[in-house]
Order: sequence, then C-alpha cells, then structure tokens
Amino acid sequence: MGALAAELRALPPSCGPVRLVAVDGHAGSGKTTFTGRLAAALGGAPVVHLDDLATHAEPFGWTGRLSEQVLAPLAAGRDTAYRVYDWTLRRFEGTAAVPAAPVVLVEGVGAGRRAVRPWLARLIWMELDAAAARRRGERRDGPELADFWVGWARAESAHFVGDPSRPYAGTRVDGVTGRIMPGTVREPTTSP
Repeated sequence: MGALAAELRALPPSCGPVRLVAVDGHAGSGKTTFTGRLAAALGGAPVVHLDDLATHAEPFGWTGRLSEQVLAPLAAGRDTAYRVYDWTLRRFEGTAAVPAAPVVLVEGVGAGRRAVRPWLARLIWMELDAAAARRRGERRDGPELADFWVGWARAESAHFVGDPSRPYAGTRVDGVTGRIMPGTVREPTTSP
C-alpha cells in the first residue's frame, strides 16, 4: 500500500490543489475496506463515500450533489462538507467534512463515471466480477436486504453498461486479496 500511496502523492493535482482519487467497482467488491487502508497509508486522507450522496430514489443520481458540495469547493482550494443521506430515515441528515487535503479519496459504485473523470488524478478499480461481489454484499447485508439487492443489481448493471469505469482505471486491485494487480502500480516484492 505504501508504493501506491507514494505514487498518488506524486501525481499532479487534478481538482484545484487536490489529487482526487476514485475507488470504483461493483457493490461488494471491497471498495470501502480498500479505501480505508489507502486513506491510512496516506496519513488519514479524507474519504467521500458515495453511499452518503446516493438515495433510495436515485442510487446513481448523486453527480450534482458531488459536484456542488465537494468538487467545486475543492477545485477552489476550499475545505467543504457534504450532506449525508441516512438510509434508515430516508433523508439527508448531518454532514461530513472534507478538507482540501493533498489527496482526497472518493469511493463507491460509479466513482469513476464519465462526469467525474475530468476531476480525477487516478481511477482505481476493484477487480471482482459482479456475481461474486453481489454474493459478498448479500452475505454482508443479510437476508433483510435481499429485495434491495435485486433492484440494486439491475441499476448497477445498467449504470456500467452505459458508463463503464473499468477501462479508464490506471490501477486495478484484486477484490479478494486487496493486492495491486500486475500491469498497474504495484507494491515492491522485496524490502529495500
């Protein structure tokens, strides 16, 4: 993880003074876990969770909220905060702060979508096929969310057919092991 963190820090800024890095992949592919590890390797980099900007009615309708509440202020070099959607209450409740740090991570399904890519310094893709990711997500969420997953799977599939992220990823990560995949930025195999 250290090599990837160093690589990201060395990239030119992409959103004002910020290097905006997206972690994308299918729901259940390990994005949140990997992003947490990467944020720690970056010394506590801020993380924008797209689940906080999505809603029941608009699972992929968060682009405007991300642009207005996060991207525009960061591009101007300002710290910001975005309104957080509460999935239980089904409304926006509270805020999450996002300082204009050297690297800011955005994680979630569709983080590398066409509308966001111009702002990105790097797109990271979690490599785990949709069926395996769905099985993992269903195990994580339990049977009470089975109906949600049926609708989600259709919406996610339609999203990636119309606006794929994977082809634009500069780094791919194995969704099972969390390791950087060959042919992209990788960890050193031996210690110096």
